[in-house]
Amino acid sequence: MPDALRHFFELRRDGFVWLAGLISLALLGYMLLVFGRFLLYWAGSRHAFKHNRPAAPGDPGAFQWHLMIPCRDEEAVVTQTLAGLRAAAPAAHLWVIDDDSEDATRDLVLAAAARDERIHLVQRRRPHARIGKGAALNAAYREISAWLPPGTDRSRVVLGVVDADGRLDHGTLDQVCNEHAFGRPDTGAVQINVRMRNADDELPLPGRGRTANALARALVRMQDVEFQANNAGMQLLRRRTGSVGLGGNGQFVRLTALDSLTAEEGRAGRPWPERALLEDYESGLDLRLAGWRLTHITDASVSQEALVSWKRFLTQRTRWAQGNMQCLRYTGRVLRSPHYRLAGKAEVFYTFLQPVVCVLLVVLTPLSFAITGAGLVLFPEETVDFQLRFGPWMALVFVLATLPMVFWGLAYRRLVHPDRGRLTGLLWGVLVWLYAYHLFVVAARAAVRLLLGRNGWAKTRRNAEKVALGAPTALES
Repeated sequence: MPDALRHFFELRRDGFVWLAGLISLALLGYMLLVFGRFLLYWAGSRHAFKHNRPAAPGDPGAFQWHLMIPCRDEEAVVTQTLAGLRAAAPAAHLWVIDDDSEDATRDLVLAAAARDERIHLVQRRRPHARIGKGAALNAAYREISAWLPPGTDRSRVVLGVVDADGRLDHGTLDQVCNEHAFGRPDTGAVQINVRMRNADDELPLPGRGRTANALARALVRMQDVEFQANNAGMQLLRRRTGSVGLGGNGQFVRLTALDSLTAEEGRAGRPWPERALLEDYESGLDLRLAGWRLTHITDASVSQEALVSWKRFLTQRTRWAQGNMQCLRYTGRVLRSPHYRLAGKAEVFYTFLQPVVCVLLVVLTPLSFAITGAGLVLFPEETVDFQLRFGPWMALVFVLATLPMVFWGLAYRRLVHPDRGRLTGLLWGVLVWLYAYHLFVVAARAAVRLLLGRNGWAKTRRNAEKVALGAPTALES
């Protein structure tokens, strides 16, 4: 080989190895930063979860309660939901928001209202209907405000949000108004725990095989662990940092807090964000930015059905991740806000950036693998030497940094199923660790949808509808 050609080839080799090493080291450094950030957040959540203490119940008679139930084609569950809410909250007014259903939802609600004067129907019709849950809640807010007698003490009126398949624990209202919640006049909103009602269902997919049911049982159990342990710990940490997030199910808001949001320019009669994918979380941001205190309580829960289909689950979580990315527009307001402490701002940005961090890892990891593969073909000795030195560290960081997720399986066993053995808790913990990797999948899907400008979501059928009718899955609302 001529000297000039050999020199050129060596320059290409050195440049390629240098570039491959730089990218791999950058990925390793990024992983250390990301997982170090995750471990710090996990440690804070674990400490808050471990040291949580119950509070004494308050007096629900000191407040007026209005529970809002957004519905769209919910004939399979709405009757049972109304019966359950009436049993759990006998004095509450139940406001069913029919978002232009095409099934018997409206008729079932009217029949229930004929028997119970505290059940009300909020009827919506297209083109004003089916444009998002926030718009539906705003319609109920306006009707409740108009229905209240003049002179009502609106600071003593609480609006709750319950999903169409939601069921409140008995005694929930007692806890929502305890001395740490609405017992404090500066509290604008309270979020309660969420649990999966079908977590112990042995046959989530009737008529399907053993493997399909085993996978569905695992998915349902992981959602229950996630909400009752992992998410509870996260919310308890947020309670310390002053950045509690509101969810779409089990959210309670003081009416005067909602009124304060409608005083903002362009938001008359619309306290909830409309056309937002995470209107629940965004409403919490708005309330906190307005100066209201938000808190989370673990002494009461709302139950819902966990998804039994992996396809529907990934669709739902993709929507959540996309909505999370949309929340980045709040960055400037949170940074400038005097109502967020430094710890609260750090926690909010951790939440905002979680899907973004996952997307970057999804992009960088295959890029590193591709360069490594090319290097093994073109320059095998140098590439093997580099990978032997740094490859094991990258793999170790990626695996070990998420192993603390196993703790949530053990904590869940102690809290929810003390009758089960420690080995079962450990198994649940390992499954939670593996389950957590779905975040990379949904974050990548959300980023693609965001880039393509796809923000619309159709409603998914309930488990009961899918089993009964054999209906195909749709996108999650």
